[in-house]
Amino acid sequence: MKLAFSTLGVPGLPVPDVLRLATAHGYHGIELRAHPEEPVHPGLSPAERADVAAEFKAAGVEILSLGGYAKVAAPCEDDIVITEVRHLLELARDLGAPYIRVFPGGTEHQSPQEADAVAARRLGRAAEYAADVGVRILLETHDSHRTGADAMRILGLVGHRQVGVVWDVMHTWLGGEQPSDSFAALSPHLGYVQVKDISSADDTTPVPLGAGTLPLTECVEVLSRHNWDGWLCWEYEKRWYPDVPELPELLGPGREHLARLLNDSA
Repeated sequence: MKLAFSTLGVPGLPVPDVLRLATAHGYHGIELRAHPEEPVHPGLSPAERADVAAEFKAAGVEILSLGGYAKVAAPCEDDIVITEVRHLLELARDLGAPYIRVFPGGTEHQSPQEADAVAARRLGRAAEYAADVGVRILLETHDSHRTGADAMRILGLVGHRQVGVVWDVMHTWLGGEQPSDSFAALSPHLGYVQVKDISSADDTTPVPLGAGTLPLTECVEVLSRHNWDGWLCWEYEKRWYPDVPELPELLGPGREHLARLLNDSA
């Protein structure tokens, strides 16, 4: 498996500095948080996009995914969401990223069936454009659809190879799903796996990998047992928890912890 980290852990850091961290600590890829407050976002000009792509190529680091914030089940006009997804797909195409990440984003004012249908309709429409640009849309296990079973209700309705899933191990666990059950549900559609660690089920403050309560050992064992050979991406949510330690000082020990888990499960 290859290792990446998310720029959510180093908010606002310029691309050259992100790449230096990746190469210094042995990470193969980066999940770029594609938000207007970050250096990389859909508002970049063609020249700026070309510069970012060239920087990654020169560093020998891959852009794993663009972490967007489109909410595909949100109660609003379809075209608003689809336009947001298209802009992210175009940015991913220009940067050479294979994936974009979207959220479910259903609300308590929708029934589960309505949220599923809305998300599936929009993803189905966006999938055709995704196929044209050669980028895959990945729905993250998150918010209204936090378990593998939840996400599969949507993906089963979409039925398009250009739409898959990001397995966020925190959300499936908080949703009461065991890693083996999450993998069984998601594996046919799995793009990559987001790993992290938190203080407890009642306190999602991020902590160094291995210092919290998430079943990372079991997740890696399940992946290894099924010969899954994709990406593990460390999402350290520094952006939302400004008082936690800085990610750069944790990157080395974090990589060592993941390497131990991979070695032990081999």
